Amino acid sequence: MSYAAFSPKQKRVLSWWVPGNRDCKKEAIVCDGAVRSGKTMAMGLSFFLWAFACFDGQRFGVCGKTISSLRRNVLSEILPRLEGMGATWKEKRTENLVTVRFLGRENKFYIFGGRDESSASLIQGITFAGILLDEVALMPRSFVEQACARCSVAGSRLWFNCNPAGPSHWFYQTWILEAEKRNCLRLHFTMEDNPSLTKEIRERYERLYTGVFYRRFIQGQWAQAEGRVYDFFEPEMVKPVPEGPFEKWYISCDYGTVNPTSMGLWGRCRGTWYRVKEFYFSSRVAQRQMTDEEYATALQNLAGERKITAVIVDPSAASFIEVLRRRGWRVQKADNDVLSGIRLTSDCLKDGRIVICEGCADCLREMDEYVWDLSAGNKDRVKKEHDHAMDDMRYFVSTVLKEQTGGFAALSVERRR
Repeated sequence: MSYAAFSPKQKRVLSWWVPGNRDCKKEAIVCDGAVRSGKTMAMGLSFFLWAFACFDGQRFGVCGKTISSLRRNVLSEILPRLEGMGATWKEKRTENLVTVRFLGRENKFYIFGGRDESSASLIQGITFAGILLDEVALMPRSFVEQACARCSVAGSRLWFNCNPAGPSHWFYQTWILEAEKRNCLRLHFTMEDNPSLTKEIRERYERLYTGVFYRRFIQGQWAQAEGRVYDFFEPEMVKPVPEGPFEKWYISCDYGTVNPTSMGLWGRCRGTWYRVKEFYFSSRVAQRQMTDEEYATALQNLAGERKITAVIVDPSAASFIEVLRRRGWRVQKADNDVLSGIRLTSDCLKDGRIVICEGCADCLREMDEYVWDLSAGNKDRVKKEHDHAMDDMRYFVSTVLKEQTGGFAALSVERRR
């Protein structure tokens, strides 16, 4: 095969295990750094080539946060490239097993998802000649350590790649800072290490992220989350309600009984979503609680005569959702993935896809008070204070705008027998 299309760092990943190479005595490799930096493809291809150069009739582990993400991000990229080099493969989805024949040899690759602590039990009892852990920083330590313990075949090696998290993360502390002690090759990637990215594409990615996510995903730093969550937000980003017509309306709601309830009215005008009005009620401040029926009436008043496409509601608010449905509202349970929601909300605020209007005083107040929880150790977590309008805004973005801008294409390739 030709290496002309690979960057020098990718070539080092592809060849580190080759006898006589300066890194060939290493027992593990870690590739970390920026998004879209070419580390996943180079590592995945190198892992499979190493497996067939060194073993025949062995079993290997290939792990991701979930099996579906692993198929999408790794296998769909690597297996067609191996086919182009003369390999054949077949997959037994019910067994999460891919069998590959290449260079006159045959090896089996078992697929695992390391979603949570219970995943460690899935990988017990099997012996591997090597294991690849894609996005290892997203996996629990118990799963990763169990996976590493499965590699007891002579000559086995460990392969890790990930985007950075916080500097207290267990993987950063035990594998990256102690790479030399663990006889591990650590290679740090930037977007410059991916020759397939043009300057324009790199600049687009640089515009996508802000704050801690910019430092991690663009600069590739294991950066601490600190200070304001939306630290880029400035008063000049607040706009008056535009003159219509508005094309579509939604209401987003973070429901509370003791905690405040926050609702935002969102309208789309000429392709931009505006938070034009809001309702915010704190039982602690008012010294009384509102019933679900009263909240439903407040929501009706917020909507006025507008035709509301759907009400996006905190998924835990079961009783309130039932009241709304009885009153005839179309209710959609919100996507409640906090960190991905914050990232998407940051992107949308920064590039103007959503705008907070001048009358939304509680939302604007919380923008200044919504901060990272620095006592959370190695976990990225926001303080559960001044977050109610922030949550309803995140629900709207994660549920409505994610549907309009997200997604991926699923392609199939012909499998040679």
